[in-house]
Amino acid sequence: MSDKIKIDIVSDVVCPWCTIGYKRLEKAISEMGVEDNVEIEWHPFELNPNMPVEGENVQEHIANKYGASLEDQKRSQHHMTEVGAELGFKFDYFEDMRMVNTRDAHILLEYAKENGKQTELKMRLVESYFGERKDVSTKEILMLALQEVGLNVDEGMARLESDDARAEVRTKEAYWQNLGVSSVPTIVFNKKSAVTGAQPISVFKEVLTDLLQE
Repeated sequence: MSDKIKIDIVSDVVCPWCTIGYKRLEKAISEMGVEDNVEIEWHPFELNPNMPVEGENVQEHIANKYGASLEDQKRSQHHMTEVGAELGFKFDYFEDMRMVNTRDAHILLEYAKENGKQTELKMRLVESYFGERKDVSTKEILMLALQEVGLNVDEGMARLESDDARAEVRTKEAYWQNLGVSSVPTIVFNKKSAVTGAQPISVFKEVLTDLLQE
């Protein structure tokens, strides 16, 4: 087998089920021992593209956007925390947690892709947001994340001043939306089949097994 399985993941940095979906995919790949047979690329999707700079309290945001009661939210957060723990990922929900704008994070993920560190930066950002109570829309936290994964901080932050880099993210978001992607995570295999949501590990294993046998 000469060609790698190309896996495109459309997701947002502040999407908990995107993180769970990826960790399950990662576990499937690891348990099958096919790390060398896959190539992963992340693509931008903003759950809240018009989120103001100051962000919005997570509980208020979810109540306003989805109509979820506080009780439902607490139950969901507890469930995600348990699922995350099973996958070795820490969700630390707290009262003052804020939903934030992720445009800058997506710009830096495009920069990280050029330098072979896209998955590393993606996971550093989601760990910062969900597990360390950090605001991934701020320059300070973004600079720290770049530094922690070994990327050039000055070069990366310069991208945030680039109109072209901003336009590129919007163009890529539009591309996937035009293909019908309306919820995340959407995980596309070899550009021909896709699964949405945080599927069980067994589902990812089935998909990978079928593709490896082609």
